[in-house]
Amino acid sequence: MAGKSKSGGKSASSGSKSKSSGAKSGKTGAKPSKDDLLQYYRDMLQIRRFEEKAGQLYGMGLIGGFCHLYIGQEAVVIGMQSCLEDGDSVITTYRDHGHMLATGMDPKGVMAELTGRIDGYSKGKGGSMHMFSKDKGFYGGHGIVGANVPLGTGLAFAHKYREDGGVCLTYFGDGAANQGQVYEAFNMAALWDLPVVYVIENNKYGMGTSVARSSATTDLHKRGAAHGIDGQKIDGMNVLKVREAGIEAVAYAREKGPIILEMETYRYRGHSMSDPAKYRSKEEVSKMRDERDPIVQLRDIILKEKGIDEDGLKEIDKEVREIINAAAEFAQESPEPDPSELYTDILIEA
Repeated sequence: MAGKSKSGGKSASSGSKSKSSGAKSGKTGAKPSKDDLLQYYRDMLQIRRFEEKAGQLYGMGLIGGFCHLYIGQEAVVIGMQSCLEDGDSVITTYRDHGHMLATGMDPKGVMAELTGRIDGYSKGKGGSMHMFSKDKGFYGGHGIVGANVPLGTGLAFAHKYREDGGVCLTYFGDGAANQGQVYEAFNMAALWDLPVVYVIENNKYGMGTSVARSSATTDLHKRGAAHGIDGQKIDGMNVLKVREAGIEAVAYAREKGPIILEMETYRYRGHSMSDPAKYRSKEEVSKMRDERDPIVQLRDIILKEKGIDEDGLKEIDKEVREIINAAAEFAQESPEPDPSELYTDILIEA
């Protein structure tokens, strides 16, 4: 890839401790094995089933506030996560449950946080938009549009300052790409050669407004050109294409500095659970589901490779559903936080 031409709760945190095997294969850039493909499939399916369950719990009134589902965009975060090494960091905006699960955060702790319970990652105080796991290198979803971009740039600065070799994946959407602080962050990242990959998840709509109606130039990967930051547009519905581009981009950022990946992706649900999504046709959504679904695409590759048969894939789905159902039960059984929790975690003496 061409580039810039210059040199929670206790129960939650004790759950999933291992990254996917894809994360390991990504370190070397090796072609994914059949086991890797199955792991990507399982990881994407886990996000899909988790989000479907979260939608159900929201409909039952068990999740308060806003809830933005990631259904349809799973290939982006699983493909990019497979390129990272231990010690790298991730930060994103409010459509964040998929990113949490991709980093290895426990579905039980994430679901408990969504339902406002004490065993959630932020002790029930953060909800859908604000939960973190320093152990997994996940530094939050953030509710203010574009505000996570300077924070991600700061994480990249910390990696460089500490000389730990780390890279920060900083995710944001097409709507956030028009925010002023994004370009201030680009300038600083380019000026200091910071190890950051800016991942623009272009799902075609910022809330209810299409990219064509909100952006004077719709090639969002070119937005860093004024600062000498190169970019590339990727098929964000194909996990293998995401991974291929991600390996190159992460290696570039680790060695030379910032780079932008624009992921062309699509969300099947509304902007949030309260959005009826009347600004697009049912035919448009159905066409994306039928022709470009990331999980179905990978499923077809796996079946063609003969790494596993239909029955094997059904067994994976069964196992994933059991994990997600257990997470939902855990969340509902976890107690609500005591009101005194309102006064904790608000000050740290350094």
